[in-house]
Amino acid sequence: MTDYGVDTDRHALVAMWSSGLGNTAHTAADLPDKVTTDQALLLTHVLNGLSRAAWRTYTHPASPLDDAELDLEGEGWERVDERAALADVVEAIRSPNLPEDGMLLESYSPVIESAHRVGRELHGISDAGLTEQLVTEVEAELAAIEAAERGDLTGRARQAVRLTRADASPLQVAAADALLQNDPLGSTALFSEVDATAASVAAAHWLQVAAEIAAEMAETAPTEVVIEADDLEPLAVDTPTLVLERLANGETPRQVVTDLVGDAMAVADGRIPDVEGLMVMLVQAGEDLSADDEDFEATVPDRITPLDPVRPAHDLLEDLLDGIRGCWLLYRAYEDDAAPPNTPAPQRADRDKAFFDRVRKEALARQDRLL
Repeated sequence: MTDYGVDTDRHALVAMWSSGLGNTAHTAADLPDKVTTDQALLLTHVLNGLSRAAWRTYTHPASPLDDAELDLEGEGWERVDERAALADVVEAIRSPNLPEDGMLLESYSPVIESAHRVGRELHGISDAGLTEQLVTEVEAELAAIEAAERGDLTGRARQAVRLTRADASPLQVAAADALLQNDPLGSTALFSEVDATAASVAAAHWLQVAAEIAAEMAETAPTEVVIEADDLEPLAVDTPTLVLERLANGETPRQVVTDLVGDAMAVADGRIPDVEGLMVMLVQAGEDLSADDEDFEATVPDRITPLDPVRPAHDLLEDLLDGIRGCWLLYRAYEDDAAPPNTPAPQRADRDKAFFDRVRKEALARQDRLL
């Protein structure tokens, strides 16, 4: 999302957003001399609110919801309605609802009401030039959201790489898959050039391939690979193992990733994503209590989502890449055990290359799982 601030030295509004590697900034509007610092700060406050509400239509699209959720007048309906409201933002800025007889009509739509608030601040300043500058600025922000929805994260839309989206663009999944072909252990570009949810879908696919190859070498189950590799080097174990278990049960990388990310986003919104599952968890914890153990809390898991609710997609991506690294470590350890003593380092490097080449080949051959 774009953050707006006041450059008091130049008496201007500045817009800034993350590019994944650092922040990009530009002048959103030059302020007329009559605009006070407090008025300018209020403008940044309402512009930040509009950007936040508008980008939420990107992070919370209706696409992951099933038909039943879309038919009901609940979250699905709200997401569809909010996305459609972007078309009315500029009109709301130009012609905002104003107080009449001490009363103010407010919209139920966060997007539209945020736009009205921007419009009311501009109405109070009453400067046509400033209004046009900020309309142009908001139009650029909305265009960036539309580009991100298409999977185009160039230019201003690149700020989407810092957000967690509940769905994954096929174009972004393909881009992440190509980056993993270049570096199966992950690269900076995977975090700075593509959407984290889409990158996690691709990484889950690569983790499954790497785990199957490592499991063959270690003569163990693919779902046990990361657990065993943790004995060689500290790794993220729980989430990669959970993903591998769900993939082994027939779910697709997209299903697993969007479900985990969606649950964590619900927790971030203050909701319980799976009430029935939580009840089962609590009942199981009660059943696990021994006769001498009265500490019920000690038997209950300390969290209801394995991901960080503040940054779930990026947290998941980091854990999946850690899992891929674990597959490599385990494969190398078992291959070293099978190699003749005192094997020269160059030959070991060649064997590492052979592992990653095989992972690349298998991931490419099974790309249909990414669709």
